[in-house]
Amino acid sequence: MIIDKYLDEVVDNLPEHPKFMHSNINVNVDEIKMIMINESMPNNINHYFYSSANNAEYAASAVSIFNKAGEEVSRVDDILNMGIYITSAVKWSKEEAIIPSEMVKKYSFLLEEELKLFRDLKVIMLMGDVAKKSMNIISKRNTKKNVIPSIATYKIRQNDFFYKDIQVIPSYIMTGPNLLLEKNKMNMIVEDVQKGLRILKLL
Repeated sequence: MIIDKYLDEVVDNLPEHPKFMHSNINVNVDEIKMIMINESMPNNINHYFYSSANNAEYAASAVSIFNKAGEEVSRVDDILNMGIYITSAVKWSKEEAIIPSEMVKKYSFLLEEELKLFRDLKVIMLMGDVAKKSMNIISKRNTKKNVIPSIATYKIRQNDFFYKDIQVIPSYIMTGPNLLLEKNKMNMIVEDVQKGLRILKLL
């Protein structure tokens, strides 16, 4: 199904009716076992994960991470075919370095509707603080408690967390120019992806 078409149908019923950037990706939602939630959309949609552009920055970053994790993929569609879908917590490009909490909350309703589409999810990976904050907002609305404690990610990433019966893995943002410079952070992201793959028995 085209995820964005479904979101177009429900967005008017959500608080604040958040406008969002469309990626128009066709996903077999019944095949998805793991979702990776990144921070926000790029300024240019041609750099998004599912862009067909040869120089799509987000796509190149995702492919690189999976290659380092031991998976021979050359495009994001290969990752999708593994049953892994990548999305954004805030479906709009950020206008400043730090995304305001109000914006994260506004788009959390849209993310929550998106997550409902995937009925056989085993793993949710939270790629960065914005994803973690958004997932905690969703969890608190539905279970009255946070799914991830407000502690530095490196201190808790080895722990096991669950939202309902779905394992939740806190990690780091998987895009951006600083990622290539922060080798320790990249190594931790790769380890976290490998953890998700092991849960799915893909590694």
